[in-house]
Amino acid sequence: MARIVVFGSSNTDMTVRVARLPAPGETVLGDGFAATPGGKGANQAVAARRAGAEVVFVAAVGDDDLGRRALDGYRREGIDVAHARVVAGVASGVALISVADDGENMIAVASGANMSLAPEDVAALPDALFRPGDLLLTGLEIPRPTALAAMRRGRAAGMTVILNPAPAPRPGDPATEELLAAADVVTPNRIEARALAGTERDAGPLANAERIRTKGPKTVIVTLGREGCLATTGAEVYEIPSRKVDAVDAVGAGDAFNGALAAVLAEGRPLGEALAWATAAAALAVTRPGAQAALPTREAIDRFVHVED
Repeated sequence: MARIVVFGSSNTDMTVRVARLPAPGETVLGDGFAATPGGKGANQAVAARRAGAEVVFVAAVGDDDLGRRALDGYRREGIDVAHARVVAGVASGVALISVADDGENMIAVASGANMSLAPEDVAALPDALFRPGDLLLTGLEIPRPTALAAMRRGRAAGMTVILNPAPAPRPGDPATEELLAAADVVTPNRIEARALAGTERDAGPLANAERIRTKGPKTVIVTLGREGCLATTGAEVYEIPSRKVDAVDAVGAGDAFNGALAAVLAEGRPLGEALAWATAAAALAVTRPGAQAALPTREAIDRFVHVED
């Protein structure tokens, strides 16, 4: 089975439960608080590992208690963090999250050490980390030049490069176009897909996905939340519905999707099967609070996928 190398962010999530999300300038009292491991890169690495993949996580954390706890946690998951960077004098990343009773959320991130992961760090990594046939998964909670450097090195080595374009890049930005040109697979949500398509009016997920494909990726997958996902390879279009669940917390759904997707593709299974499996993983993730705490295991996903409707 192919290995997955994740380049991404590592944060600690500070989460407050509220009845509803606050309006701008409004204070809403919450009834619960938790500090848990997070960061989109870390979440995706954990999701892929729990889905059964061999995972290497390249990230940057501060030389502080939050950073040490994060690395220890990844090791306990069985993730290789030998190439993670510990940055002296810089705080580890933190995400401030409000989660409403209906599962919707609002997130603000202090990136901290994540912004210290530089293209030079990518260049210094050993060639053995970039194996032909392996997968490289990255997002945009690290500096975009760093993500691009990793993607280009992975592509040159013969890896399959997956870009989760979150937070959404600016449409028309030359850096955005470079990222898309370096990716084999791009996995935006509905809002990110519209931004990447660069159209003034929303033509819909499929039209946006097809427009994104003209910029370089072979496959574009648009995640649609409660509606599942849509994907196009140009030759084929897939529409995968999501199973109905009682949503508790949507924070880690996209990360569960990306990690599980990479894990199934690493096994060489067909795209349609990978999409169905990743959609099931995302649905399971919203049934429990937290990001990493809610990421399902392979056994849980398999059971869920094979439950009769």
